[in-house]
Amino acid sequence: MPTEIAPDIHKLVITFPGGMGSVNSYLIKGKQGYTVIDTGMYSNEAIENWKRILETGISIEKVVLTHTHQDHIGLAKWFQQEVGVPVIVSELGVAEMRKYRSGGVIARIANLVATHGGPNISVKMDEDSFIYDFQSNDTFQNHQQIKLGDDLYEAIWTPGHAPDHFCFYNADKKIMIAGDHILKDISPVIGLWEGKEANPLKDYFPALERMENYPAKIALPGHGEPIENLEERARQIHIRHHHRLEEVLEIIKNRPMSAYDVCQTVYGTMHIRLQLSSFMATLTRLLYLEAEGKVERMEKNGVVVFGKGQTG
Repeated sequence: MPTEIAPDIHKLVITFPGGMGSVNSYLIKGKQGYTVIDTGMYSNEAIENWKRILETGISIEKVVLTHTHQDHIGLAKWFQQEVGVPVIVSELGVAEMRKYRSGGVIARIANLVATHGGPNISVKMDEDSFIYDFQSNDTFQNHQQIKLGDDLYEAIWTPGHAPDHFCFYNADKKIMIAGDHILKDISPVIGLWEGKEANPLKDYFPALERMENYPAKIALPGHGEPIENLEERARQIHIRHHHRLEEVLEIIKNRPMSAYDVCQTVYGTMHIRLQLSSFMATLTRLLYLEAEGKVERMEKNGVVVFGKGQTG
């Protein structure tokens, strides 16, 4: 059942099989009903979780999404069509939904993994494009004021974990709804979940520093426990990333290596399906270092490998 963690804000942990196993949904009370922040993964278990809540007679006004990753958007279509409440997604999120609706994400991820030295991933893994097959009832943009419950929050674009990631900040109550931008006990995975190369760390670092502009008494993340010192936690994550970047440079200083081999050196050997997040984190670090001129890519037997660059 929901637990009150701030005045008129309740946390509901929605569990589901796979992925991280759960997500924090937040229910923000208002005169017209509750605003739900994020929904959980599409699964029978998550649907049953929500049905039990709805059977108590709780009234839902709308659903608002921090970003369009599966564990946060998974039941948005279900809420819209089965519960009959509007779903609000950022304009950037609508564009991301359009990409995912076209399908083929698993095949692109499989190709990305193989290109960077990993084993074959079965393209028979479940496609989830159907969860994006709905139209947002309304949208929001960066710095727009959005009503959550009865209070106004500023929508803050915080890319990195996802290109369309937004946090929501209430200046009066000093509450930050952090989504997956910052977590209390682990670092959010900065990955390439569309299966295409990019440099999300370049966006993530400034977005972390942006948190200094928003003094928060409490930050409510998408996974785990609340964060009491948002600025300090952002600083810790930043330092940890730079430690990992130095570690990667040390690993490849003597010979070029693929992202998959670097990943195994850092995190150990496990099945690629279990190690996919670690692989993504490793690859995005290498792509960031490449953009900084500290590593260079080469091709060896059809696989991309990275070695020390001219400025490394």
